[in-house]
Amino acid sequence: MEEGRRRFLLGSGVVAGSAAVVGYKETLGAVALLKDKGERAKDSIYGEAAEPEVRFESGRTLINPKYSIRPSVCNGCTTHCGIRVKINQESGAVERVFGNPYSLLSSDPWLPYNTPLKESLEVLSAQKESGLHHRSTACARGNAVYDKLNDSFRVTKPLKRVGKRGENAWVEISPEQLIQEILEGGNLFGEGEVEGLRSIRQLDKLIDEENPEYGSSANRLCVLGTADEGRQVVMVQRFVQSFGTVNFMGHTSICGLSMRAGEAAYLNDFVGYPHLKPDFKNCKFLLNIGTAPAHAGNPFKRQAKLLAQARTTGECRYVTVTPILANSDNIAVGERSRWLPVAPSGDLALVMGMIRLIIEEKRYLADYLAIPSLESQKALEEVSFTNATHLIIQKGEKEGQILKDSQGSPWVIDVKEGVLRDSKSVLRGELDFAGEVTLEGVSYEVKSAFLLLKESALAYTLEEYASFSGIDSKEIVHLAREFTSYGRSVGVDCHGGTMHTTGFYATYAVMMLGALVGNLNHKGGMSMGGGKFEDFNGEAYNLIAYPNKPKPQGARIDRARMAYEKTSEFKRKVAQGENPYPAKAPWYGLANALESDVITNSEEGYPYKLGALISWCANFIYGQSGSEHLLESLKDPKRAIPLFIAIDPFINETSRWADYIVPDSVMYETWGVVSPWGASLTKASHLRYPILPSPNAKWSNGEPVSMDSFIIELGKALGLPGFGKNGIVAKSGEKFPFDRPEELYLRAFENIALSGKAVPEISDEEIELAGLKEYASKLQAINGENWRRVAYVMARGGRFAPIEDAYKGDSLSRAYPKAISIYNEALGTSKNSLTGERYSGVPRFYAPRFTDGRALEEAGLGDSRSFLAFSYKSNVLSAPTTASRHLKELRYTTFVDMNSQSAKALGIVHGERVRVVSKGGFVIGICRLREGIHPRSIGIEHGAGREGEGAIDLLINGNVIRGEIARRSGVNINKLGLKDASKGKVGTLSDFVIGSNARQGIPVWIEKLS
Repeated sequence: MEEGRRRFLLGSGVVAGSAAVVGYKETLGAVALLKDKGERAKDSIYGEAAEPEVRFESGRTLINPKYSIRPSVCNGCTTHCGIRVKINQESGAVERVFGNPYSLLSSDPWLPYNTPLKESLEVLSAQKESGLHHRSTACARGNAVYDKLNDSFRVTKPLKRVGKRGENAWVEISPEQLIQEILEGGNLFGEGEVEGLRSIRQLDKLIDEENPEYGSSANRLCVLGTADEGRQVVMVQRFVQSFGTVNFMGHTSICGLSMRAGEAAYLNDFVGYPHLKPDFKNCKFLLNIGTAPAHAGNPFKRQAKLLAQARTTGECRYVTVTPILANSDNIAVGERSRWLPVAPSGDLALVMGMIRLIIEEKRYLADYLAIPSLESQKALEEVSFTNATHLIIQKGEKEGQILKDSQGSPWVIDVKEGVLRDSKSVLRGELDFAGEVTLEGVSYEVKSAFLLLKESALAYTLEEYASFSGIDSKEIVHLAREFTSYGRSVGVDCHGGTMHTTGFYATYAVMMLGALVGNLNHKGGMSMGGGKFEDFNGEAYNLIAYPNKPKPQGARIDRARMAYEKTSEFKRKVAQGENPYPAKAPWYGLANALESDVITNSEEGYPYKLGALISWCANFIYGQSGSEHLLESLKDPKRAIPLFIAIDPFINETSRWADYIVPDSVMYETWGVVSPWGASLTKASHLRYPILPSPNAKWSNGEPVSMDSFIIELGKALGLPGFGKNGIVAKSGEKFPFDRPEELYLRAFENIALSGKAVPEISDEEIELAGLKEYASKLQAINGENWRRVAYVMARGGRFAPIEDAYKGDSLSRAYPKAISIYNEALGTSKNSLTGERYSGVPRFYAPRFTDGRALEEAGLGDSRSFLAFSYKSNVLSAPTTASRHLKELRYTTFVDMNSQSAKALGIVHGERVRVVSKGGFVIGICRLREGIHPRSIGIEHGAGREGEGAIDLLINGNVIRGEIARRSGVNINKLGLKDASKGKVGTLSDFVIGSNARQGIPVWIEKLS
């Protein structure tokens, strides 16, 4: 294999070299004759390159006074890597962005935290080639996206719509007028009275007397956010909860909720929603399903770096299961990587087939699965445990519950003595058990959790699973045997590919593979992450607590986190002797938040109608499959959203329908505290503070308008607790004002600096080197005696534990403490609110379906042109980066990707314009033929085909700003999204259990255009 790899590299080098000579014949000729060609560069060696920020001469480090090098966090995607920004001191312009060597998201290995700043510059240089070892990088997005700072479409002053919603006509207003109008309401647009936020916030008034569980009038305000980029805690804990509403949700339901919820089921935590990532560094076999590390997944860059190391210098082999061949598979590493094409939404069938084979051939780790409790785990010196031996009640009022005593402790069959015992007193329980047992004088018919999983896996044959998945049964057998041949140092990973109608169970099944080999908390297996240093609640301050903080209660507008059976509607039907099913529309008791259902539910008035919506950099109209069906609901304020306020630095597909736009800060102008989302085994906290001035309009106190300053001014105007005078209370009891963002964030930084063993104090030299002199007075005023420790953390862009903290022998230092749910009781005792069907408490195959159980096949067009459409993550584009002209130079547009043989059968050739049609809509694009795509599928890269952020014309103060065709270019798959009639008039297709928006596996047909 290694010899073949060398031959490949040598051969490819020869081909590339030959091509270069032919393609650059004229240029090479000019070089050979030392002739000028084109405009002369300013330097004969370095061309037009900017001056270096640092030079090294005679053992000395020389800092170029023309530049300042400051740490920050990149917002080019949801990974939020630590970076350094090169700023021209004279012009204030950003000239370069590169990695922060202290950050594990940009470097591997990352520098020891106490490394002096000057030394951190030296180790990245060519001095003794140390820069190769400590290389710290930014990806394509990180290198380019900062041009958003000065984009001509950026909003810098508050805007109020003129004309109808969606016409994209605006007038600038003052920050003070903005606050006054949204607070007090009135006839704001000549369309009738609009209720203001002051009237909406009535904590002692119920929304609906007949349904008191809906909560107070304050719940009629909903706030939509996006991925947490470091400020979400402030928005939620300070404004949303202080206002008194239960309705905040991020973008999870249109991003990866099916994955998050499936892992929550596996880890038995539908409240905290924890998730797992592989230990890439020590993984021996990795199975990626519906995600492609080095191309997608989160953290994008770190996963790519670790995968490259693992497959070359490490022992890792891996298989990537996706409908399309991505950057994860690499011919240069030979047999170490393999791509397995799967039909869109075929992942659940594939994995259930694998589980069947593993159980049938007894390739699972039986001794591990038999460990029934934490006490047993500790006694056996194991790393984790499962509830595989726990007994599930099969009949009666307690059907679906785990057999427990009056103290709440599960009981199992002791494998040693064959009798029923408390799981805490048994080293190992019986895995495969069915029968009748008696506990505390009551008899129950029970089955073990493992037996339920076994029965579920055996419900279909391998050939049936193969047919559903689009993968040959021999491949399923081979993959199952391969997965179970590497011990416990194996990983599984999945993400956006699971966003289909049965994606929740697909993820639960993928994670279950790990349980069968015992990989949780094991070195080279699965990790819950290294965690973070205390930030908003820490040593000195609890910044999420403040006097008179309300406790919002009631049903959410998305009908998440509450079971239908808890509602007055259900209870009334039961009291009247009626069948309580179906509910008027679905309830999702196990989901954490469903941004994708807010508009639909408000229009239906079920559970209630909203009074106002605040979106914060949210863009569900672009990101939600089927959102085209929501546009009419947004156009008319009387239908769903009477008052719509968008906080956004750009007018995107969603904020164009707003009544007001509040400009937010961008990139390096913002505050924030953010921790790695996954794939980190050690503690890490990145922080961000303004290193550039904001061009935005200012409040009367001189603070630029942004999300943070807006909620502060709004909170003070409303008289909300936690804002203004005495808004911040230290743990010592001392009180401080909350009038500016810095007064809260710098105190969060202080908590980080003091967490555990406090960091050292920074020197004056490092303050100068990090560009922190301008912050010195603020730090002294806010952080007092700890100000130099806070500055130490700021200078390094956060705080990062060493890699040595990651392991304890063969286990991970930070272990997930709860039982793995082979059977999830909360799931197994929940019912579909439309059909009354009890959900399976173990992974189970379901064919693609609507929420009410109807087969998704009904949406297919049923002829030879039928395909399944899917989206895939771009390694360059993303929704927040469309405003970057630099990125367009790397990836100008996107295509309709199609298998060449499938296209040939339809007479479609490469480069032709085609129309892709579903029952929900259509898109037109250029067809790109590929060999690496499943023949039953149509693929569309996400991130282009825009109708916002500079893609269409704007009218501001009567002046037209013309949209750019480059931003409109490409295809948006979400225009193909389907409606689900069982979810209301404009409800969009979703996972039938958890409600996550379904954008994968959409039945479509394709035709070429003349």
